[in-house]
Amino acid sequence: MPSQIFHPGFKARPFWWEAYAPEALAPIDLPREARVAIVGAGYAGLSAALALNDAGLDCIILDANEPGFGASTRNGGMVSGGVNVGKRYLAKPMAPEEAAPFLGDAAEAFTHIEALIEREKIACHWTKAGYFLGAWCNSHYRDMEKKIKALNANARSGAYIVPRERQREEIGSDYYRGGMVVERAAHIHPALYYQGLLEIIRKRNIPIASKTPVTKLTPTGKDWTVTTPRGEIKAGDVVIATNGYTGDVTPQFKRRVVPIGSYIIATEELSPEIAASLSPKNRSIADTRRVLTYYRMSPDGKRLIFGGRAKFGQTDPVDTAPILYGFMLDRYPQLKGVKITHAWTGNVAFTLDEMPHMGKFDNLHYALGCNGSGVAMLSYLGFQTGRKIAGRVNRICAFDREDFPDHPFYNGNTWFVPWIGRYFRTRDWIDRNIG
Repeated sequence: MPSQIFHPGFKARPFWWEAYAPEALAPIDLPREARVAIVGAGYAGLSAALALNDAGLDCIILDANEPGFGASTRNGGMVSGGVNVGKRYLAKPMAPEEAAPFLGDAAEAFTHIEALIEREKIACHWTKAGYFLGAWCNSHYRDMEKKIKALNANARSGAYIVPRERQREEIGSDYYRGGMVVERAAHIHPALYYQGLLEIIRKRNIPIASKTPVTKLTPTGKDWTVTTPRGEIKAGDVVIATNGYTGDVTPQFKRRVVPIGSYIIATEELSPEIAASLSPKNRSIADTRRVLTYYRMSPDGKRLIFGGRAKFGQTDPVDTAPILYGFMLDRYPQLKGVKITHAWTGNVAFTLDEMPHMGKFDNLHYALGCNGSGVAMLSYLGFQTGRKIAGRVNRICAFDREDFPDHPFYNGNTWFVPWIGRYFRTRDWIDRNIG
């Protein structure tokens, strides 16, 4: 099968880059001083810079690669106000009263990105069509029934249960055991959204240095010396916004975030009849399987964009494309014979408590750990971090907590991730056949 599934024009790069591909910016002279230095030019870093600029504080953004080269232009473009506080994979589930503030601020993250796109007129195919979450097994469906009330009360989700006999109203497949619709969700073109943020940064003359990795951070009294191959910058505050690409320069964060590759394929253009049948209401789709899959139609409605945890670890997206293709046919047998035009990967940053985090640690500000919800969440947490530095917050964000867990057996080496993958696959099999 592998050699037969690839289109003659196949590209091992993101489909999104056909519209906007990250590029190195013209070199700039690094300032000797900056009020704030932001490490990482993804959604979080740019959002923090915009908030600081709104407050009249100068900053510089530093990125080791082309701005947007990481997950900001590689993700699936699915946007929700959700956060995993109920049935979590490894961490202890939260009680409803404990989860309420996190659900509330996750809803605010959705409000923030929706308002930002509208206010700044970012042309990124924002489509507020909701998403369908398929129940992998009967027990997962029963769990959904229990969480609907909390989602609607605290996250304004507009959620409702879809029994299996009505599933075809949401997805052109009988694969799941029913599911749940969350109406307060959207999908976008993630690279065009990133391009829109970057254009705002450049219009405001906020300096951004591409191909400028930070190699050392040295505390100097209340300030920092930020060292790069192109020189040093004295900064009053430093924001770490590296997420799934967090490296050795911040070992305290490297051992708190677990980078896991997420893999995505794009199909060739489908017949209008087949394309219209896959997601009748143009919803984004995901499932409750531990070896997660997520998918949606392309902005023009002609292709299926299909992603998931094809492998636990880092590998070539061409090697994982047949695995994703098999997952896709499990759900949509009618796509047999359809060719793949693009396959790619990007790092998702998971945390040991499966929650996003912002705050201050070792005198460094940070916004990290999207756990797969980075489009809205990192845009929001970056924005909140900038406002916090500027002294413009009137309440503490729920995700701004002192507790950011690490583990004595984890230092950034993801040796254990393949073993977790094996465990997840086994549990998925048990749940599907017994649960």
